[in-house]
Formats: sequence, C-alpha cells, structure tokens
Amino acid sequence: MNAQARIYAAVGLGAAIGSLLRFGVYALIAADGRPAFAATIAVNIVGSFVIGAFAILTGPRGRARVSAARRNFVMGGVCGGFTTFSSMSLDTFFMLDSGRPAFAALYLAGSVAASLAATWLGWALAARLNR
Repeated sequence: MNAQARIYAAVGLGAAIGSLLRFGVYALIAADGRPAFAATIAVNIVGSFVIGAFAILTGPRGRARVSAARRNFVMGGVCGGFTTFSSMSLDTFFMLDSGRPAFAALYLAGSVAASLAATWLGWALAARLNR
C-alpha cells in the first residue's frame, strides 16, 4: 500500500473509531437523562482539546514524531469522527424551531467559544510539553 492509500485508510479507520466513541458518549449522557445537546457540547470540547494538543505535539517542532498516516488518523479521523458540527447545527435548529431563539444563540455561541478555548488549552499545554 502506498503512502497516500495508508493515509486514506488511517482517516477512515479513525473516523469509524471517533464515531463509535461519540455514540458511546451520547449513550452515557442519555442514560443519565440529560438532553442530547449536552453530549454534543461534551464531544466538541473534548475533541477540540485533543486536536489542539495533538497538532502541536506532532507538528514540525513537536516532540512526538508520528507518520503522516498516524497524524491524519487522530486529527482527521478520530477527531473528525468524534466531533459533531452537524449535530450542533441540528440541535440549534431544533431550539430555533421550538421557539427558543435566545437559548439557541447561547448554545451556539457557548459551544463555539468553549471548543475554541479547549483547542487553545490543548495547544498551549502541548506547547509547554514541547519545551
């Protein structure tokens, strides 16, 4: 298998794993009776943290040397399959459709802000590890 094919296979396998992990988080959240959007927020924040940390740790100046296939397995595959922008969009639409525009705006802004903050935190912590 050539290098490009390994990357595609790695992303596909990672996406399957990320999707199964996301499904598991939803199952755990639902089992506790919490609303589905709580799971969406959780996976987006965790996934944002992981991608931020992994990007800096495995980047050109990172201390973890991984192949392009492994880097894409985690970032494009696992994190891409785990996080849920489409679910966040649907959750927001449901809130708007049910007549809760203020809650929808708060949910959307809070999700994006928390995910960006988690990406920054993962990046910053990993950058310290690289020193």
